[in-house]
Amino acid sequence: MNLELLALDAEAAVTNPATGYGQKLRQLAAVATSALPYPALSPECRRALDERVICDMYEGHRPYTPRYVLPDYARALRDGIRHLELEPPADLDDALSFLTILYGHVPSVTTYPVYLGDLDSLLEPYVPADLCDEELDRKLRRFWIQLDRLLPDAFVHANLGPRDGRVVRSILRVERSLRQVVPNLTLKVDPDLTPADLVSDAVRTVFVTGKPHFANHQMMVADHGERYAVVSCYNSLKIGGGAHSLVRLNLKEAVLRHDGDAASFLADALPRWVELTCELGEARIRSLVEQQGFFDHHFLATEGLVELDRFSLMFGLFGMAEATNLLAAREGGAPVRYGYDERANSLAVSITARVAALVAARPLPYCDGGAGVAYLHAQSGIDLDLEVTAGTRIPVGDEPGMREHIAVCAPHHRFFAAGISDVFHVDDTAVGNPQAMVDIIRGAFAVGMRDFTFNLDSNEFIRITGYLVRKSDLVGIGEHGARHSSDYLAATAELNHTVTTRAVKRITAAELSPSLAAPSRAGSPAGTA
Repeated sequence: MNLELLALDAEAAVTNPATGYGQKLRQLAAVATSALPYPALSPECRRALDERVICDMYEGHRPYTPRYVLPDYARALRDGIRHLELEPPADLDDALSFLTILYGHVPSVTTYPVYLGDLDSLLEPYVPADLCDEELDRKLRRFWIQLDRLLPDAFVHANLGPRDGRVVRSILRVERSLRQVVPNLTLKVDPDLTPADLVSDAVRTVFVTGKPHFANHQMMVADHGERYAVVSCYNSLKIGGGAHSLVRLNLKEAVLRHDGDAASFLADALPRWVELTCELGEARIRSLVEQQGFFDHHFLATEGLVELDRFSLMFGLFGMAEATNLLAAREGGAPVRYGYDERANSLAVSITARVAALVAARPLPYCDGGAGVAYLHAQSGIDLDLEVTAGTRIPVGDEPGMREHIAVCAPHHRFFAAGISDVFHVDDTAVGNPQAMVDIIRGAFAVGMRDFTFNLDSNEFIRITGYLVRKSDLVGIGEHGARHSSDYLAATAELNHTVTTRAVKRITAAELSPSLAAPSRAGSPAGTA
């Protein structure tokens, strides 16, 4: 440990004029964690990490809490919590107070809880029949304001659905009235359980607030069982469990270090890189579980609100677009481009399938939540990624029309039990036809998409990698800072990735606009849907 560098990092944290007290405190903790010795790695794994072919997401050298923790809030409400001296709540006010207190003690990589529970199903039993909608909205509005002010981080996430109810409808009304960043939201959608008008209500909420995401409930249940949740951005994990850590493989850098063609990359190079990524993940898991002892000491574990056998490692990959284009170019013939040419798109699916098979064949300790292996995850990027595309996405600004975009993305989604995301940017024509977005979401799920997220081009809210920020909150952030810690990441991400330049899809009825009746041409950023 270099004490001089440690002191310089600490000095930079405490003297930064654009961060508040709590933000400085968290930065100092990160500095200290990264000053600890790294878990033992082989020389080859260490070199791959230093060169960032594989990545530890800068979580710190010795994580002392899992990256993502999904407490079983239903059990907490039923049984109470001895450690916090909380009795089971008797009514809605008690339940809201109970959860607010508990959230302040739920850890994660961000230091804030990334999962607030499936709030409609948790709270619905506490709503008496004689409580009018106006009073229900008032109670949830106060709760919602508390969440944003006490947990100022856009990775804080709640789930809704798949069934209808008074609470889910109230939350959507509150969201539209408050227009705040926290919490991020996912609506679970099941064609057999979720009424179309609930999906439509959620779509209208997206027009105002940029949320919720829409999750393919049936696909999620097939991978995780009924007790699953979507947390942080697009990370689907088991309730009562979570993810020890997230390690990821940069496919672009892996291809750049390989001299052969696509066949030899799949056969020879990928096994090596997958193994090194898994080695990194295993070292971090063993450090967390065996040395830091989170599951031996933290009250969430000792009171049964999380269980070790419901955790796993998240194995992320990114840079698919660049990797595919580089490999396709080595095959000769006419140039091809991921997102537009079948040869490139097919190769990309082959890479995903190969990585999935290799990850599924590599046992890992303390990963019973994933049946003894890592969950595959299409990692949606971080602010420091340069000249490389998130997950299996098509590069920002180069996206094709809606139909073509979905057709390219959907074949990948079945492989990624721990989450995959593709963001669709639509123009204001969608506001006049919310049913069109409902149909698109249902159609996307029918062809195999795991989740669906769309932005409205004119909205004050914008998606970064998966979390939301308000455009106005990024103005002047370098001078006066921001209340939401995630805004700092967003400002760098926008500088490096220009996420606001995503290709915009026009949502309109072809019969009302004859010029749009023909399918959009490949290469045209504006498709019809």
